[in-house]
Formats: sequence, C-alpha cells, structure tokens
Amino acid sequence: MTRIIGGLAGSLKLASPAKSTRPTSDRIRESIFNRLENWEVLENARVLDLFAGTGALGLEALSRGASSVILVDSSKAAAGVCRTNLELVGKSILKQGGQFDGNVVAQDAKAFAHHQSERSAGFEDSEFDLVFIDPPYEVTNHEVETILGYLSSALHEEFTVIVERSSRTDEPSWPTDYQLESRKDYGDTSVFWLVAAE
Repeated sequence: MTRIIGGLAGSLKLASPAKSTRPTSDRIRESIFNRLENWEVLENARVLDLFAGTGALGLEALSRGASSVILVDSSKAAAGVCRTNLELVGKSILKQGGQFDGNVVAQDAKAFAHHQSERSAGFEDSEFDLVFIDPPYEVTNHEVETILGYLSSALHEEFTVIVERSSRTDEPSWPTDYQLESRKDYGDTSVFWLVAAE
C-alpha cells in the first residue's frame, strides 16, 4: 500500500491501479524528500510528475508545501487513480488550512513535454521548479533524453529534476542544459539529481 509519508497529508493511504505500476518505494521516497527539504526547494514549488502512476511523488511534494502539481500518465486507468489520489490529498491539505493547485493529464510523457516546450518558453508562470521522471524500466534512455530536451524551455532557471532508472541500465546522456548533481543507487533503482548546467 502506497502512502503519503510527510507533510499536511502525512500517513494518508493512496489508491493504486489494478495493474501494478512499480511505485517508488517508501524508503526511496523518504530519502528523496528528506534531501529536497534540506535543499529548501519544496515550499511553493511548481511540480511536474511524469509517468505519475499513483501520483505518489508529485502528491508527496504537494503535501510538503509545493504550490501546484501536474500529474501525467499515458494510462487512462493510472490517470483515474491520480485524480482519486489528488482529491484525497487535496481534501487533507484544505482541511488543515493549506492551499494548492493540481491537475491530472492523461497523455504520453513525451507528447506532454513537447507541448510544454512550445507553450512555456518565455512565460515564467508556467515554468516548473521540480520535476519527477520515473518511467517504466522498458522506456529507453533515448526517450528520457528526448523528454528532458523538450522540458528544458519549461523549467525555472533554478530547477531540480529527479530521474529514476534501473541500476542495470546505462546512465542516460544528459542534455547540455542539465548538470548531474549526484547519483544514488538503492538496490535495483538509481536516482539521478539534475540541476541547471553552469
């Protein structure tokens, strides 16, 4: 059972799709979010969660102070679960006096990123501060690199992008707009932290 770990909706159990989506484990999520809080990037962050599955990553950020989240998944079933979970987390946040803006998009991640590259360039209010990219392991590095290339014009100048891949997969070739800040392996999962290239 996937749950929200911390913040205003902490301990809230999330709905899961009938088909397994390989959600990020609580241990990995807790490690990621402890670091994000140390970096002080969550407060009022505009968050994008690609390949959202249950929406756990984006909704964890919302629970911990992000101002908005967009959950994107190509599966209509997963998008439906994301809507359910956004409503659950949203009610918990509102009940405790918090505010948020959330949306779910049932669309292919690459198509969504390409659309953002066309509409976001030059519009600061549509830029993302924090992006989670946690694709199924069968998604190729080339597709991940393409998504990152499209997203670069839709990111705030001080962005953080977190990419999860199988530790048995070669490391992607990061586009020139990105700099690898660090990598951490958790068993069969590798988590890459990307920031703006200097």
